[in-house]
Amino acid sequence: MKRSSSHYSPVPDFDPHPLLKHPHLMTVLPGVWRRRDLLKGIPTEPRLFCVAPDSQILGYCHWQSHRERQPTVVLVHGLEGSSEAHYMRGLAHKLWRGGFNVIRLNQRNCGGTEHLSATLYHGALSNDIRMVLTELSSKDRLTRVWVVGYSLGGNLILKMAGEVGSNLPALQGVLAVCPNIEPAACVWSLEQPTNWIYHQFFVVRLKSRLQRKARLFPGKWDLAGLEGIRTLREFDQRYTAPDGGFDSADDYYNRAGARHVLGRIQVPTFIMTAQDDPIIPFSIFDLAAIRENPWITLWAPRHGGHCGFFQRGEEGEDRYWGENRLVEALISQTRRLESTGVTACS
Repeated sequence: MKRSSSHYSPVPDFDPHPLLKHPHLMTVLPGVWRRRDLLKGIPTEPRLFCVAPDSQILGYCHWQSHRERQPTVVLVHGLEGSSEAHYMRGLAHKLWRGGFNVIRLNQRNCGGTEHLSATLYHGALSNDIRMVLTELSSKDRLTRVWVVGYSLGGNLILKMAGEVGSNLPALQGVLAVCPNIEPAACVWSLEQPTNWIYHQFFVVRLKSRLQRKARLFPGKWDLAGLEGIRTLREFDQRYTAPDGGFDSADDYYNRAGARHVLGRIQVPTFIMTAQDDPIIPFSIFDLAAIRENPWITLWAPRHGGHCGFFQRGEEGEDRYWGENRLVEALISQTRRLESTGVTACS
């Protein structure tokens, strides 16, 4: 196998809005900032992907007129997100306008799809992403597919890329934003008092989702004591781990982490994370697998919060610095591959 000779250009310095350098403000504000007309006038086609005998996941496809001629980007959201998350819609809008096919995926049970799977979702279901890419390659004859993932979704796509190596020719590369490549460290971070709001948000949402699932699949989960669960670790120990075939929450956290397979990645890979991310400790990226794998580029601005990267107004750009750099990277890399006739795994 020969590595592509193309590389990502150095990322420009992130100039955060001067009043929003605090990581919590940077994390929260982008999600509540009003964004008008996202995906307005862009064709949208819902589609179900079969990822396991008992599970389907829903994607919203935004196809170009001749989909087989254009590169495709699959977007994967984070924990308790969905295809409707602002970053999913914002990035999809920009990528489609840039000439890409775009698919906004819902992970199992997300986006109102609890009825499509008999299982819970978790951070180790990287094969779900692989199944989607395989279908796009075999059924749609798409040969140039990129994947972008946020937070838990970022871990999923990195894990998938490491597991497939060079065995998925349609996969051109992956871009992960604030990925939780070491789940145990990220859960520990969420448990800190300064992250109480985020922690409770996830716990409340997961408990509500399980209650909805239990109504659809009577008798599958014992909800006795559910109301007493106060932490993500307790929820994962009681429900996520046994449902996913893990011995315990610790076993789940260990086996789900993409850090184990980063050294096996063989496609252009970009990791964007902020050094002040309140949820994802920056220390987890100090890995030989990242430093020594020539396929991996790490961009780590000092500021940015968790998947925030909200900048001061710039000429010709909106405030979503992270989205804009992802679009630039994808356009640049795609053009270079096209100009050289080299694919990521050729």
